[in-house]
Amino acid sequence: MIQLYTADSAHRFDHGWLKGSHVFSFGDFYDPDNTAFGPMRVCNDDTIFPGRGFGAHPHSDMEIVSIVLSGRLRHEDNLGNVVETTFGGIQRMSAGTGAIHTEHNPSEDEPVRLLQLWFMPRTRGTAPSYATGRFDPAKLNGKLLPIVAAESSEEVVDIGQDMTIYLGRLDVSQELVFKQEAGRRIFIYLVEGVLEVDGNTVLHPGDSVRITEISELKLVASEAAHVMLIDLP
Repeated sequence: MIQLYTADSAHRFDHGWLKGSHVFSFGDFYDPDNTAFGPMRVCNDDTIFPGRGFGAHPHSDMEIVSIVLSGRLRHEDNLGNVVETTFGGIQRMSAGTGAIHTEHNPSEDEPVRLLQLWFMPRTRGTAPSYATGRFDPAKLNGKLLPIVAAESSEEVVDIGQDMTIYLGRLDVSQELVFKQEAGRRIFIYLVEGVLEVDGNTVLHPGDSVRITEISELKLVASEAAHVMLIDLP
């Protein structure tokens, strides 16, 4: 089954210093029918204006991934980590028993756009941790590149859940086939372009789909597309 959520169905907001959309219930936006997809709880497409950001705030028992699409994002936490990330960089915080962090745009003139994703951990109550990684953006072309997964590698950041986050770029008319084990879920978010999913569902920027009971999926770009796909339990 493929369930489409259009960009218009997301909660859009503009706070002056921060604008974007919430795909799932988040903050003051609550829809009792749209709170989760498997362990996934949050998919926020945020743009933070220069010199602004989120002050110190706590998290616990949540796997938090930040993917920078443009600009720079500065992270600082009570574990002693201070990191700036640009496109090609990934930040993962496993909040565990508790962590406090800030997220800030350090630029004086350029906004930062990022996807922030939250997932319930496989095991609650673990020690908090933080990790960063970097992938080669050129490797996104014509494929789905794993960037976050249960097991880390040279260009893949580990996460405390049985899942994988992929990014990819497709040229016009280019197609990919994604295969996974039966009984798992697929979440897709379209960053740019136009994408056909399994021949029947068309995505535009900001659209997402939640897929169950399908273990092989064909993606075809009607326009050059930048896509995120997440394989979930």
